[in-house]
Amino acid sequence: MTSLPYLLDLAGTFVFALSGAAAGVKHRLDLFGVLVLSFAAANTGGITRDLLIGAVPPGAIRDWHYVGVSVAAGLVTFYFPAAIMERWSPVLWFDAAGLALFAVSGAHKALAHGLNPVMAILLGMLTGIGGGMARDVLLAETPIVLRAELYAVAALLGAAVVVIGSILRLPSSVLTLLGAALCFGLRVLAMRHGWHLPIAGASRRDSDRADTAR
Repeated sequence: MTSLPYLLDLAGTFVFALSGAAAGVKHRLDLFGVLVLSFAAANTGGITRDLLIGAVPPGAIRDWHYVGVSVAAGLVTFYFPAAIMERWSPVLWFDAAGLALFAVSGAHKALAHGLNPVMAILLGMLTGIGGGMARDVLLAETPIVLRAELYAVAALLGAAVVVIGSILRLPSSVLTLLGAALCFGLRVLAMRHGWHLPIAGASRRDSDRADTAR
């Protein structure tokens, strides 16, 4: 299972690249713009993680597989958008999958480089949310992590499962699958049911609506 974090990284790269490319197609960008979004969404989180833990040059630059996966996902989405975007909100679904995969792979890599458990959990979260933030910023949108239902929280919980299990010396493959499933499942349930943390000004807006109704 020594290659598991690497495989998770590539899988997360692919699905985040799909989310970036799908967002580019949705905004009617040209081929270059779609590929830029694809690469940025797929690799920003991993590059940030590697720089913070001193794994330089980052894997996304050192290993051509990351660029290849990102470009392939971008090209497929650009030339065959119907195959990728026929279901509702494909960006959010791919984003949820990438969030889960990167959260657990980021936690794994942080532990492998000797970070303490708390920092490993936080770095797993950062790896998960980085790509989506880069995609949204490039599109001049408020990043999902600042406005969506249980986004960073889901990544924190997924990474925490990996880190706590490692402390307890439980099987890493089982913990990885469990952590990714927890993160993805919580994110999907939050999207479906509108679960979210308290929103700034929500109580005041509700009060204003009640006054208007009277």
